[in-house]
Amino acid sequence: MATIAVLGTLDSKGHEHAWVAAAIRRLGHEPLLIDAGCLEPPQVTPDISRTEILPELESMAVDRGARVGAMAEAVPKFVADLAASGRIAGIISLGGGGGTAIATAAMRALPLGFPKVMVSTMTGGNIAPYVGVKDIVMMPSIVDVAGLNRISRRLFTQAAGAICGMVQATAAATDTPGNGEEARPLIVASMFGNTTACVTEAKRLLEEAGYEVLVFAATGQGGRTMESLIESGLVAGVLDITTTEWADELVGGVLNAGPQRLEAAARAGIPAIIAPGCLDMVNFGTPDSVPDKFKGRLFYHHNPQVTLMRTTPEENAE
Repeated sequence: MATIAVLGTLDSKGHEHAWVAAAIRRLGHEPLLIDAGCLEPPQVTPDISRTEILPELESMAVDRGARVGAMAEAVPKFVADLAASGRIAGIISLGGGGGTAIATAAMRALPLGFPKVMVSTMTGGNIAPYVGVKDIVMMPSIVDVAGLNRISRRLFTQAAGAICGMVQATAAATDTPGNGEEARPLIVASMFGNTTACVTEAKRLLEEAGYEVLVFAATGQGGRTMESLIESGLVAGVLDITTTEWADELVGGVLNAGPQRLEAAARAGIPAIIAPGCLDMVNFGTPDSVPDKFKGRLFYHHNPQVTLMRTTPEENAE
Protein backbone atom coordinates (compact mmCIF):
# COMPACT_ATOMS: atom_id res chain seq x y z
CA MET A 1 0.00 0.00 0.00
CA ALA A 2 1.30 3.43 -0.97
CA THR A 3 0.30 6.93 0.08
CA ILE A 4 -0.92 9.14 -2.75
CA ALA A 5 -1.32 12.89 -2.39
CA VAL A 6 -4.74 14.21 -3.42
CA LEU A 7 -4.04 17.92 -3.76
CA GLY A 8 -6.79 20.40 -4.48
CA THR A 9 -8.61 23.60 -3.76
CA LEU A 10 -10.99 22.06 -1.27
CA ASP A 11 -12.95 25.28 -0.77
CA SER A 12 -14.51 24.89 -4.23
CA LYS A 13 -13.74 21.30 -5.21
CA GLY A 14 -13.64 19.45 -1.92
CA HIS A 15 -16.32 16.86 -2.68
CA GLU A 16 -14.70 15.98 -6.00
CA HIS A 17 -11.31 15.42 -4.37
CA ALA A 18 -12.95 13.41 -1.59
CA TRP A 19 -14.46 11.16 -4.27
CA VAL A 20 -11.00 10.57 -5.75
CA ALA A 21 -9.57 9.91 -2.29
CA ALA A 22 -12.26 7.30 -1.65
CA ALA A 23 -11.58 5.66 -5.01
CA ILE A 24 -7.87 5.47 -4.21
CA ARG A 25 -8.68 3.86 -0.87
CA ARG A 26 -10.92 1.28 -2.56
CA LEU A 27 -8.01 0.41 -4.84
CA GLY A 28 -5.84 -0.45 -1.87
CA HIS A 29 -3.83 2.72 -1.37
CA GLU A 30 -3.91 5.49 1.22
CA PRO A 31 -4.90 8.99 0.07
CA LEU A 32 -3.40 12.06 1.71
CA LEU A 33 -5.93 14.85 1.20
CA ILE A 34 -4.17 18.22 0.97
CA ASP A 35 -6.05 21.52 0.93
CA ALA A 36 -4.59 24.20 -1.33
CA GLY A 37 -7.74 26.34 -1.25
CA CYS A 38 -7.29 30.05 -0.82
CA LEU A 39 -10.66 31.64 -0.07
CA GLU A 40 -13.64 29.89 1.52
CA PRO A 41 -13.48 27.19 4.23
CA PRO A 42 -12.85 23.65 2.91
CA GLN A 43 -15.92 21.61 1.99
CA VAL A 44 -14.36 18.48 3.49
CA THR A 45 -11.82 17.88 6.23
CA PRO A 46 -8.29 17.61 4.83
CA ASP A 47 -5.40 15.61 6.19
CA ILE A 48 -3.15 18.62 5.62
CA SER A 49 -4.61 22.10 5.96
CA ARG A 50 -3.87 25.10 3.77
CA THR A 51 -2.21 26.96 6.64
CA GLU A 52 0.30 24.13 7.05
CA ILE A 53 1.37 24.94 3.50
CA LEU A 54 1.06 28.73 3.70
CA PRO A 55 0.90 29.91 7.34
CA GLU A 56 0.41 33.57 6.39
CA LEU A 57 -2.62 32.86 4.19
CA GLU A 58 -5.23 33.92 6.75
CA SER A 59 -3.57 37.30 7.23
CA MET A 60 -3.46 38.07 3.50
CA ALA A 61 -5.97 40.38 1.84
CA VAL A 62 -8.90 38.53 0.29
CA ASP A 63 -7.59 38.89 -3.24
CA ARG A 64 -8.05 35.74 -5.29
CA GLY A 65 -5.18 36.39 -7.68
CA ALA A 66 -2.70 37.22 -4.94
CA ARG A 67 -3.71 34.25 -2.82
CA VAL A 68 -3.57 31.79 -5.72
CA GLY A 69 -0.15 33.16 -6.66
CA ALA A 70 1.14 32.82 -3.11
CA MET A 71 -0.20 29.28 -2.81
CA ALA A 72 1.33 28.33 -6.17
CA GLU A 73 4.69 29.48 -4.79
CA ALA A 74 4.34 27.68 -1.45
CA VAL A 75 2.91 24.33 -2.57
CA PRO A 76 5.87 23.12 -4.68
CA LYS A 77 8.35 23.07 -1.79
CA PHE A 78 5.80 21.52 0.56
CA VAL A 79 4.94 18.71 -1.85
CA ALA A 80 8.57 18.19 -2.87
CA ASP A 81 9.45 17.73 0.80
CA LEU A 82 6.68 15.14 1.18
CA ALA A 83 8.06 13.22 -1.79
CA ALA A 84 11.70 13.52 -0.72
CA SER A 85 10.86 12.19 2.74
CA GLY A 86 9.00 9.23 1.27
CA ARG A 87 5.61 10.26 2.64
CA ILE A 88 3.95 10.15 -0.78
CA ALA A 89 4.49 7.92 -3.81
CA GLY A 90 2.29 9.80 -6.29
CA ILE A 91 0.09 12.86 -6.68
CA ILE A 92 -3.25 13.62 -8.31
CA SER A 93 -5.34 16.76 -8.56
CA LEU A 94 -8.53 18.07 -10.17
CA GLY A 95 -8.94 21.67 -11.17
CA GLY A 96 -10.02 24.56 -13.31
CA GLY A 97 -7.66 27.37 -14.17
CA GLY A 98 -6.60 28.31 -10.65
CA GLY A 99 -6.47 24.77 -9.31
CA THR A 100 -4.50 23.58 -12.32
CA ALA A 101 -1.98 26.40 -11.86
CA ILE A 102 -1.46 25.53 -8.20
CA ALA A 103 -1.32 21.75 -8.60
CA THR A 104 0.92 21.66 -11.65
CA ALA A 105 3.33 24.07 -9.95
CA ALA A 106 3.67 21.41 -7.26
CA MET A 107 4.00 18.63 -9.81
CA ARG A 108 6.76 20.45 -11.68
CA ALA A 109 8.77 20.45 -8.46
CA LEU A 110 8.77 16.64 -8.40
CA PRO A 111 11.36 14.49 -10.17
CA LEU A 112 10.91 12.74 -13.49
CA GLY A 113 9.33 9.35 -12.97
CA PHE A 114 7.32 10.41 -9.93
CA PRO A 115 3.66 9.64 -10.81
CA LYS A 116 1.65 12.81 -11.50
CA VAL A 117 -1.93 13.09 -12.81
CA MET A 118 -3.78 16.37 -13.38
CA VAL A 119 -7.47 16.25 -14.32
CA SER A 120 -8.12 19.69 -15.74
CA THR A 121 -10.51 21.88 -17.67
CA MET A 122 -7.48 23.48 -19.34
CA THR A 123 -6.30 20.60 -21.53
CA GLY A 124 -7.95 21.93 -24.70
CA GLY A 125 -5.51 24.83 -24.97
CA ASN A 126 -1.79 25.38 -24.59
CA ILE A 127 -0.76 23.21 -21.64
CA ALA A 128 2.98 23.93 -21.96
CA PRO A 129 2.94 26.49 -19.11
CA TYR A 130 1.37 23.90 -16.82
CA VAL A 131 3.53 20.92 -17.79
CA GLY A 132 6.86 22.64 -18.38
CA VAL A 133 9.46 19.93 -18.96
CA LYS A 134 8.00 17.42 -16.52
CA ASP A 135 6.07 14.18 -17.07
CA ILE A 136 2.67 15.39 -15.90
CA VAL A 137 -0.25 13.39 -17.27
CA MET A 138 -2.93 15.93 -18.22
CA MET A 139 -6.38 14.35 -18.37
CA PRO A 140 -9.36 16.30 -19.75
CA SER A 141 -12.15 16.71 -17.23
CA ILE A 142 -14.72 16.85 -20.10
CA VAL A 143 -17.21 18.59 -17.81
CA ASP A 144 -16.23 21.32 -15.38
CA VAL A 145 -14.91 20.22 -12.01
CA ALA A 146 -18.07 21.49 -10.41
CA GLY A 147 -19.91 18.69 -8.67
CA LEU A 148 -20.33 14.96 -9.06
CA ASN A 149 -22.43 13.63 -11.91
CA ARG A 150 -22.60 10.57 -14.15
CA ILE A 151 -19.72 11.86 -16.30
CA SER A 152 -17.42 13.27 -13.64
CA ARG A 153 -17.79 10.31 -11.29
CA ARG A 154 -16.64 7.93 -14.01
CA LEU A 155 -13.74 10.12 -15.12
CA PHE A 156 -12.57 10.86 -11.58
CA THR A 157 -12.67 7.15 -10.75
CA GLN A 158 -10.63 6.38 -13.86
CA ALA A 159 -8.15 9.09 -12.91
CA ALA A 160 -7.80 7.49 -9.47
CA GLY A 161 -7.16 4.19 -11.21
CA ALA A 162 -4.54 5.85 -13.41
CA ILE A 163 -2.54 7.27 -10.51
CA CYS A 164 -2.79 3.99 -8.58
CA GLY A 165 -1.61 2.07 -11.63
CA MET A 166 1.31 4.46 -12.12
CA VAL A 167 2.33 4.13 -8.48
CA GLN A 168 2.12 0.34 -8.63
CA ALA A 169 4.09 0.22 -11.88
CA THR A 170 6.77 2.46 -10.40
CA ALA A 171 7.07 0.24 -7.34
CA ALA A 172 7.27 -2.87 -9.53
CA ALA A 173 10.01 -1.31 -11.66
CA THR A 174 11.95 -0.35 -8.54
CA ASP A 175 11.74 -3.91 -7.26
CA THR A 176 12.94 -5.38 -10.58
CA PRO A 177 16.70 -5.94 -10.91
CA GLY A 178 18.22 -3.56 -13.46
CA ASN A 179 20.34 -4.43 -16.45
CA GLY A 180 23.24 -2.21 -15.48
CA GLU A 181 22.08 0.77 -17.54
CA GLU A 182 22.27 3.09 -14.54
CA ALA A 183 26.05 2.67 -14.51
CA ARG A 184 26.48 3.57 -18.19
CA PRO A 185 27.38 7.17 -19.12
CA LEU A 186 24.35 8.99 -20.48
CA ILE A 187 24.29 10.70 -23.88
CA VAL A 188 21.34 12.81 -25.05
CA ALA A 189 20.55 13.31 -28.73
CA SER A 190 18.06 15.41 -30.71
CA MET A 191 16.13 13.96 -33.64
CA PHE A 192 13.54 14.85 -36.27
CA GLY A 193 12.17 12.82 -39.16
CA ASN A 194 14.88 13.96 -41.56
CA THR A 195 17.69 13.16 -39.13
CA THR A 196 16.33 9.81 -37.94
CA ALA A 197 18.72 7.67 -39.99
CA CYS A 198 21.75 9.62 -38.76
CA VAL A 199 20.75 9.63 -35.10
CA THR A 200 19.70 5.98 -35.17
CA GLU A 201 23.09 4.89 -36.49
CA ALA A 202 24.94 7.15 -34.04
CA LYS A 203 22.85 5.72 -31.22
CA ARG A 204 23.80 2.18 -32.26
CA LEU A 205 27.50 3.00 -32.31
CA LEU A 206 27.39 4.77 -28.95
CA GLU A 207 25.50 1.93 -27.31
CA GLU A 208 28.04 -0.54 -28.66
CA ALA A 209 30.71 1.65 -27.08
CA GLY A 210 29.04 1.37 -23.67
CA TYR A 211 26.84 4.46 -23.50
CA GLU A 212 23.13 4.81 -22.85
CA VAL A 213 21.48 7.17 -25.34
CA LEU A 214 18.27 9.12 -24.78
CA VAL A 215 16.70 10.59 -27.93
CA PHE A 216 14.53 13.71 -27.78
CA ALA A 217 12.22 14.88 -30.56
CA ALA A 218 13.15 18.42 -31.59
CA THR A 219 9.62 19.71 -31.13
CA GLY A 220 10.20 22.60 -28.76
CA GLN A 221 9.08 20.65 -25.73
CA GLY A 222 11.67 18.00 -26.55
CA GLY A 223 14.48 20.52 -26.77
CA ARG A 224 13.49 22.18 -23.50
CA THR A 225 13.31 18.81 -21.78
CA MET A 226 16.71 17.80 -23.10
CA GLU A 227 18.23 21.08 -21.89
CA SER A 228 16.64 20.52 -18.48
CA LEU A 229 18.12 17.03 -18.22
CA ILE A 230 21.56 18.36 -19.16
CA GLU A 231 21.26 20.96 -16.39
CA SER A 232 20.43 18.21 -13.88
CA GLY A 233 23.99 16.92 -14.08
CA LEU A 234 23.03 13.42 -15.22
CA VAL A 235 24.33 13.80 -18.78
CA ALA A 236 27.88 12.98 -19.89
CA GLY A 237 27.63 14.23 -23.47
CA VAL A 238 25.33 15.76 -26.08
CA LEU A 239 24.73 14.73 -29.69
CA ASP A 240 22.70 17.71 -30.88
CA ILE A 241 22.19 16.70 -34.49
CA THR A 242 18.79 18.39 -34.86
CA THR A 243 18.81 22.09 -34.04
CA THR A 244 15.69 22.94 -36.04
CA GLU A 245 14.07 24.54 -33.00
CA TRP A 246 16.33 27.54 -33.55
CA ALA A 247 14.78 28.09 -36.99
CA ASP A 248 11.38 28.28 -35.32
CA GLU A 249 12.76 30.59 -32.62
CA LEU A 250 14.26 33.03 -35.14
CA VAL A 251 11.59 32.97 -37.85
CA GLY A 252 8.45 32.47 -35.77
CA GLY A 253 7.50 28.81 -36.01
CA VAL A 254 5.52 26.87 -33.45
CA LEU A 255 8.20 24.39 -32.30
CA ASN A 256 10.71 26.76 -30.76
CA ALA A 257 12.50 25.76 -27.57
CA GLY A 258 13.29 29.25 -26.33
CA PRO A 259 16.35 31.48 -26.62
CA GLN A 260 18.39 29.36 -24.17
CA ARG A 261 18.42 26.34 -26.48
CA LEU A 262 22.02 25.01 -26.89
CA GLU A 263 23.27 26.74 -23.73
CA ALA A 264 22.96 23.95 -21.15
CA ALA A 265 25.87 21.85 -22.42
CA ALA A 266 28.19 24.85 -22.41
CA ARG A 267 27.17 25.80 -18.89
CA ALA A 268 27.62 22.20 -17.73
CA GLY A 269 31.02 21.96 -19.39
CA ILE A 270 30.30 18.63 -21.07
CA PRO A 271 31.24 17.50 -24.60
CA ALA A 272 28.70 18.40 -27.28
CA ILE A 273 28.51 17.81 -31.01
CA ILE A 274 26.17 20.31 -32.68
CA ALA A 275 24.95 20.03 -36.27
CA PRO A 276 22.53 22.17 -38.33
CA GLY A 277 20.01 19.36 -38.70
CA CYS A 278 16.69 20.54 -40.18
CA LEU A 279 17.63 24.19 -39.78
CA ASP A 280 16.31 24.71 -43.30
CA MET A 281 12.68 24.41 -42.21
CA VAL A 282 10.21 26.20 -39.96
CA ASN A 283 7.26 24.37 -38.43
CA PHE A 284 3.62 25.41 -38.41
CA GLY A 285 0.35 23.60 -37.81
CA THR A 286 -2.39 23.24 -40.39
CA PRO A 287 -1.96 25.26 -43.61
CA ASP A 288 -4.45 27.89 -42.48
CA SER A 289 -2.40 28.49 -39.33
CA VAL A 290 0.57 29.90 -41.28
CA PRO A 291 0.78 33.70 -40.80
CA ASP A 292 -0.15 35.79 -43.83
CA LYS A 293 3.29 37.41 -43.88
CA PHE A 294 4.72 34.13 -45.19
CA LYS A 295 2.41 34.01 -48.20
CA GLY A 296 4.29 32.96 -51.33
CA ARG A 297 6.99 31.01 -49.48
CA LEU A 298 7.88 27.40 -50.27
CA PHE A 299 5.83 24.97 -48.16
CA TYR A 300 5.73 21.21 -47.70
CA HIS A 301 2.67 19.58 -46.17
CA HIS A 302 4.20 16.93 -43.94
CA ASN A 303 0.79 15.75 -42.72
CA PRO A 304 -2.62 17.37 -42.17
CA GLN A 305 -1.46 18.91 -38.87
CA VAL A 306 2.11 19.89 -39.81
CA THR A 307 3.18 22.39 -42.46
CA LEU A 308 6.88 22.97 -43.10
CA MET A 309 8.23 26.21 -44.56
CA ARG A 310 11.60 26.42 -46.30
CA THR A 311 13.94 28.99 -44.81
CA THR A 312 15.51 31.68 -46.99
CA PRO A 313 19.27 32.22 -47.46
CA GLU A 314 19.00 35.31 -45.28
CA GLU A 315 17.29 33.37 -42.49
CA ASN A 316 19.89 30.62 -42.77
CA ALA A 317 22.68 33.18 -42.44
CA GLU A 318 21.07 34.57 -39.31
